[in-house]
Amino acid sequence: MSSPVIAWRAAISLWVNRNRKWILSGPAIAFIVLLLVIPLGYTLYLSFTDAGSSLRASFHFTGLGNYTNVLTDTRRFWPAVYRTVLFTVGAVSVEMLLGAAIALLLRREFRGQGIVRVIILMPLVATPVAVAMLWRLIFEPTIGFANEFLRFFGLPGSEWLSSPSTALPTLMFIDVWQWTPMVALLLLAGLTTVPEEPEEAARVDGANVFQRFWFVTLPLMRSVVFAALILRSVEAFKTFDILYATKGAGGGSMHEAETINIYAYGINFSDNRYGLASAVLVVFFIMVLVLVTLQIVARRRGQ
Repeated sequence: MSSPVIAWRAAISLWVNRNRKWILSGPAIAFIVLLLVIPLGYTLYLSFTDAGSSLRASFHFTGLGNYTNVLTDTRRFWPAVYRTVLFTVGAVSVEMLLGAAIALLLRREFRGQGIVRVIILMPLVATPVAVAMLWRLIFEPTIGFANEFLRFFGLPGSEWLSSPSTALPTLMFIDVWQWTPMVALLLLAGLTTVPEEPEEAARVDGANVFQRFWFVTLPLMRSVVFAALILRSVEAFKTFDILYATKGAGGGSMHEAETINIYAYGINFSDNRYGLASAVLVVFFIMVLVLVTLQIVARRRGQ
């Protein structure tokens, strides 16, 4: 082999060795740029324009006009923000409590434990749209199983998803039914890492079950609890499929289940006001960032 070829290969090997961190991380960086940075950048660009009816049509720069319209919209935007926060806080709070209870029950060995775990985790494998259609049939006011069950015990039926006053709580129940298993799974994984010695020492000292959980077990798995809380909070904040599959565009006739995602979808695909919808999505993105930042700060202060 000639010396120029050997020198060329040596130079290539040296360059690869010096830049291996960029070569190895290059595909991940390209993936993030293509699927995250470019769409976010284009959405941010559209939010400052009056784009509408068609993206091929000419549009003009309007500055902060769309943001002014969004932030001063007290008829639909701020009520949608309120419903989004209410849905997230209500659903995630119940999911954390039930998930912790289920994880504590599954922590102990008992006969048929594997079958019970499979049954509890079944809602997690169903697609959100299928879950929404299932519960839509169950909560149907005239022929649904829920009202038939109540009438069997002599109780009055409810309109469930059909009523503006009960639609959002019913949707929160559906979200709890589907995602509590995931919280239980995460907390159960955290419980398996907790050593038994501190809990045994607390039991010897006379602590009851609640005291052992609150003062011993919970502090030891605080990082797992925060991870589950952050994951579920962000996902619940962004919930779209269940709400849209059950209530449709606009979140119902009186917008009773219209969250920020449903509101932005309606503006974009029903009204074709792309600039305004982009501004809503940018504001929503900032809200998600603030939510995550607050939870991370709270976790660090807790540590």
